[in-house]
Amino acid sequence: MAGTNGKQKTARDMILSLAVIVLVGGVMWLFIPHDDDAEPDIKRVDYRVELLTARRAASYPVAAPEGLPEAWKPTSVRFRGDDFERWHLGYHTPDGEYVAVGQSTEKPSRFIDEASQGARETEITQEIGGRTWVRYTGGRYDALVLKDTGAAGEAGGESAGRATTVVAGTGSFGQLTKMAAALKME
Repeated sequence: MAGTNGKQKTARDMILSLAVIVLVGGVMWLFIPHDDDAEPDIKRVDYRVELLTARRAASYPVAAPEGLPEAWKPTSVRFRGDDFERWHLGYHTPDGEYVAVGQSTEKPSRFIDEASQGARETEITQEIGGRTWVRYTGGRYDALVLKDTGAAGEAGGESAGRATTVVAGTGSFGQLTKMAAALKME
């Protein structure tokens, strides 16, 4: 029977050690801030230089919004002249959604699929700013698509290159429409 007392002492020590660890962990949890509902601080990017560069280099009128409320934060921008003259400008909306403008001279079906994250064309069209946009719906993103952006931002323009313009994101069609309506193409 001498062996059982040693085993009981070892088990009791383990339980006491575990209780101390849990107690210390609980105290640490109380004093460390853990606000899960807080929205991350999203940094606003200045895209003016990239926009000027894109507008000088691209063979099509490059789209950027004018007049959006200050609460719409630009968060990402890039222009790749060697990658089908690809333009991207992403925004964080006031309610935490994401809306992006993308343009490219790449084959429209490939570019639309990539920019819209696989959204599929619907039969619904919208007149926005004198242009006819086609709605696309998808699991991750919804999109508005303007095909054959040409001279002076008109679909089918003759003197400039051809591009496809996609406004896509997690935002509602109302937010996508707001972005499309704010686009100035030059």
